[in-house]
Amino acid sequence: MKKLVIASGNPGKLREIERLLEPLGLEVLPQSVFNMPEAEEPHPTFLENCLAKARHAAEHSGLPALADDSGICVDALNGAPGVFSARFAGEQRSDSANNEKLLEALAHAERRSAHYYCVIVLVRYPQDPEPLIAEGRWDGEILREPRGRGGFGYDPLFLVPELGRTGAELALEEKNRISHRGKALAQLVEKLKARMRGDASGG
Repeated sequence: MKKLVIASGNPGKLREIERLLEPLGLEVLPQSVFNMPEAEEPHPTFLENCLAKARHAAEHSGLPALADDSGICVDALNGAPGVFSARFAGEQRSDSANNEKLLEALAHAERRSAHYYCVIVLVRYPQDPEPLIAEGRWDGEILREPRGRGGFGYDPLFLVPELGRTGAELALEEKNRISHRGKALAQLVEKLKARMRGDASGG
């Protein structure tokens, strides 16, 4: 495996994933290089949508594909926005509009605990029967107003209590060490290394 397509057009995600995959020496290509249509995400779970996106990207690129599906799950909202995190405020997928809608939904909520969840899938080809699957979780709280200029998505509202800072106030390297996506990618990298060792040894 020399090249890998990332099934995402989100520049923030692409930056994080590319940085974390650098040690493997893979050439990482965004799906935009292949001018492929957006994958359908009709499923109620992160895992099902992630598998659909990875298989779609592998089919249209002819390369192994990595997809991530992630979102924020707010306890007071019974896990919402969940799989609808990117389009919580509508199909225009605006971070600022999504953040505003979340603040409105929690306007009278005292319980503000939440977590980011991420699942990552790597398939070698579209019908790969043995996809590599990794997951990660990042716990925090939702603030009443945004803080910080970095990150993306709900990061300006997502407080990491032990650090006293939001996801948008963290440097990328620090965020990658502790975030849901960082944890899932670190897990995936270990699984990928083990598979490569097995392939090399003929196992």
